[in-house]
Amino acid sequence: MRQRVIVGEVSAPDSEIATKAALFVERVHSRAMMHHVHRTWWFAEFLGRKRGLKYDREVVYLASLLHDLGLTDEFSADQRFEVDGADAASRLLLAHDYPEAKTQLVWDAIALHSAGGLADRKQPEIALVYMGAHLDVFGLFLDEVTPSLIDDTLALYPRVGFKAAFTEALAEVARRKPHTTVGTGIADIGRRHVHGFEIPNVCDLINDAPFES
Repeated sequence: MRQRVIVGEVSAPDSEIATKAALFVERVHSRAMMHHVHRTWWFAEFLGRKRGLKYDREVVYLASLLHDLGLTDEFSADQRFEVDGADAASRLLLAHDYPEAKTQLVWDAIALHSAGGLADRKQPEIALVYMGAHLDVFGLFLDEVTPSLIDDTLALYPRVGFKAAFTEALAEVARRKPHTTVGTGIADIGRRHVHGFEIPNVCDLINDAPFES
């Protein structure tokens, strides 16, 4: 049985499916990435409480822990990495008889977790996964979480070279399937970190469309 995890008098979900998800990400992720997905959950939870939102904590937990499956060798397929991850999470949850409606919400939260300006306008579960992930990656919404909660979370899940690990994971997406990076932030990663990286410029795509004007 896994030890119950508590930060600031808040405990993480410990249902059977939550425990299986935690064990699963330990297997498929590096330590740096595994800590990131756990921090995503805690930051999402703190933000949800701060904002007084009503949401399914287990759904947010599952979507947070599984949101970067598309960056792993095992689950990277031919779609955008967010969609690959959403598909993998959906298969996993349905295989464990998780309710279809909740599984769909997890899928949406993962598929949209990079979509600022969209995810934050959707259901709280979707918005919170986006917010938690972006707090951890970019420091967005940091002023809404008390420094002590940040420190306690980092003590449990230290960053252990996360910036480099995350950048390399996104660079690998740019190497393997550059066509999925057009119009995304991963294009910036590719241009800086992947030798010979080339993708169509959106301006050219518009100009080359088969219409007169």
